Amino acid sequence: MPLSEDILRARYVSLATFRRDGRKVATPVWAAPLGDELVLFSAGDAGKIKRLRNSSRSELAPCDVRGKLEGEWQAAQATIMDADEVKAAHAALQQKYGWQLGLLDLVSRVGGRIEQRAYVRVAAA
Repeated sequence: MPLSEDILRARYVSLATFRRDGRKVATPVWAAPLGDELVLFSAGDAGKIKRLRNSSRSELAPCDVRGKLEGEWQAAQATIMDADEVKAAHAALQQKYGWQLGLLDLVSRVGGRIEQRAYVRVAAA
């Protein structure tokens, strides 16, 4: 089953990853469609990235900027992207978020954190 249209169109999505003990940890993120998947990015040392390195099991739901759910959870599989896939992912995010992503990129570049980003691909499970 593909990702729901509500999730693909949402301004923000809640990405839930799972700790080793099975507890769900949800975080609101920017995400953009790329084909029938979503792409997103985070700091490479963020907890969600560490959890995804242990297990690709995840869930997605549309949400607001604070993470308040605006729809149902959907089971998904999330994988950290290879360096050669990042350009297309960043372009998809740039198309959706425009100047906001440009500003975030500038701040990240000045702060020296842009190279530590991890890009993630999320597909329906």
